[in-house]
Amino acid sequence: MPLLEVDAIDASYGRVGVLVGVTLHVDEGEIVTLIGANGAGKTTTLRAISGLVRIGRGTIRFAGSEIANVSPDEIVRRGIGHSPEGRRVFARMTVRENLELGAYTRSSRREFDEDFERVLDVFPRLRERLEQKSGTLSGGEQQMLAIGRALMSRPRLLMLDEPSLGLSPILVETIFAVIRDINARGTTILLIEQNARQALAIANRGYVLETGRIALTDTAANLMTSELVGAAYLGGAASSP
Repeated sequence: MPLLEVDAIDASYGRVGVLVGVTLHVDEGEIVTLIGANGAGKTTTLRAISGLVRIGRGTIRFAGSEIANVSPDEIVRRGIGHSPEGRRVFARMTVRENLELGAYTRSSRREFDEDFERVLDVFPRLRERLEQKSGTLSGGEQQMLAIGRALMSRPRLLMLDEPSLGLSPILVETIFAVIRDINARGTTILLIEQNARQALAIANRGYVLETGRIALTDTAANLMTSELVGAAYLGGAASSP
């Protein structure tokens, strides 16, 4: 049974339809990437899963239970973490305070301490910045903090929206290495990423979203060599196998 099942969902902002019949699934332990042009509905898909956008039709199941239109805080409690596009750290709060807020659904101090250390192991730079105001961090450090804050809820599924956006090439490599590490430590990942080549390089499978509909799905390796995907999202001809 998939960990996450999204079945034929529609979503809109007011009268403006954004998603039409979107269906996808993520198995336990996978990295699955959702690629597509700006405005295709990728962020809305994640927001629907995390309860921030109500769906008009369809179902969303997580770990076998229906979560469509469940409150966002309850979805976090059930095991879905969401690192949104644009980082959105609390700029006037310290790194430590941001991480503590990520664990607001948690009650065990022992588990909190374990996860706090886990995040600092994944992002050693944050250990050096714990008492620093988050608004003074570099872009890369803020991205690390946003991901770390999401990890503090101890999610079974971590959703990442454009984690490499605006970062230098060196930091992009670092962020993708961290995503691999988080997955290797047991967290399933659903990834949105404009850098489709990087995303497909670390993913197991991928979905291509076009104007609110799933246009194509396959293994990441097959999508990487697809002429259609190569022309539209990989900067020209598809990569050779």
